[in-house]
Amino acid sequence: MTQIQSDWGDWLVRDVEDADPDGVAIWYLGCNGFVLKGREGTTIFIDPYVGLGDPPRTVRMIPVPFDPADVAEADAVLATHEHTDHVDGPSQGPLLANAGATLYAPDDSLAVAREEHWTDEWDVGEDQFADVAEGDTVEIGEFTLHVEDAFDPDATHPVSYVLEHDAGTFFHGGDTKPSDEFERIGEQYDIDLGVLAFGTVGRIPDKETREPERTRWYNDENQIVEAAADLRLDRLLPSHWDMWRGLTSDPKVLHHHAKSFEYPRRLEVVEIGDRVDL
Repeated sequence: MTQIQSDWGDWLVRDVEDADPDGVAIWYLGCNGFVLKGREGTTIFIDPYVGLGDPPRTVRMIPVPFDPADVAEADAVLATHEHTDHVDGPSQGPLLANAGATLYAPDDSLAVAREEHWTDEWDVGEDQFADVAEGDTVEIGEFTLHVEDAFDPDATHPVSYVLEHDAGTFFHGGDTKPSDEFERIGEQYDIDLGVLAFGTVGRIPDKETREPERTRWYNDENQIVEAAADLRLDRLLPSHWDMWRGLTSDPKVLHHHAKSFEYPRRLEVVEIGDRVDL
């Protein structure tokens, strides 16, 4: 069993636990991880990852902001797809074990949890795995979760999530690129804040040969604005740009790319540990 060592102690976990938001508070955990907390206390983690990657192929460039064993309050963990930085036993198993959270994820993501033997490594029951697919709607405390389409050619079964709350609507696209479904999603939901993965193209060692190859895992400047415009995002929050050596970028440049479009109306640039509100 891998033990996570937080660079920040437990202050971020305590910050979430102590928060009493008027609507919904959202903390950026770095990479593509977020935690949402509603005014009634419902707490949802999305794609939390505190691993170090697979050096020298993938090298973590940001601190490990919390130890998942310190988290005692979590109602759900959502996984957008099956990649390690979105489904990871040491990052998420303790959330299920200590807080009693349920893992909501598409089939291929749940397969990873089973292949990694989460039920043996941590005090996790099979009943804490909930299979979701596009078109599903699930009530999680004060939130309504809608499972929607995503387009990530590097994943086998990616999904996106729309979380509705009285205070507003939040979208998390995982590592999606622009999708033909986004115009429909933008028309169907009034999305206040949307998360889309952003990064540069870099030379990353191949998983098998370890030879450097030109790699694009995330949206570039034009792709992320295209997706945000189709989704009609009031606020666009770029994620993932901070994480991997060779693929990092500067989200402030998106002001130039987005300014002539009706959507997104505002760019929300945050760093790991920052909080924003709906």
